[in-house]
Amino acid sequence: MEVKDTAYFNRISKGLMAELMGIEILSVEPGEKLTCRLQIRPNHYAPNGLLHAGAAVTLADTACGYATIASLADGAKGHATIELKCNFTATPKQGPLHCEAVPVHMGRTIQVWDAIVTDESSKRAVAHFRCTQMIFWENI
Repeated sequence: MEVKDTAYFNRISKGLMAELMGIEILSVEPGEKLTCRLQIRPNHYAPNGLLHAGAAVTLADTACGYATIASLADGAKGHATIELKCNFTATPKQGPLHCEAVPVHMGRTIQVWDAIVTDESSKRAVAHFRCTQMIFWENI
């Protein structure tokens, strides 16, 4: 079985949304947490000149999704986000965003993850994210 470390996740991001957005996986602790970073670029802005909400949501959903992959039980075939919610508390326009995903519930068929997106320079919370992941036991 392949080790699911930072190199693994940065490699599987190639050509996918995480790479397109510029998300970098920083640390992986299966069943405990995953951290990642996104350097804000002008293409992450909404037409109003502020950070697009989807950029922060994509960062948090990637963190939680990859944390789920790292934490899959033996025999599990995959997962999918089936619900998510995000509350925004700030909107930085520059610098890196940091995200940490931690488990809330680690069931056999459902996992729930929380992620906090912060402005890396000020340490100010930007978004509070929660998602539910369905675990697949058969190939879909």
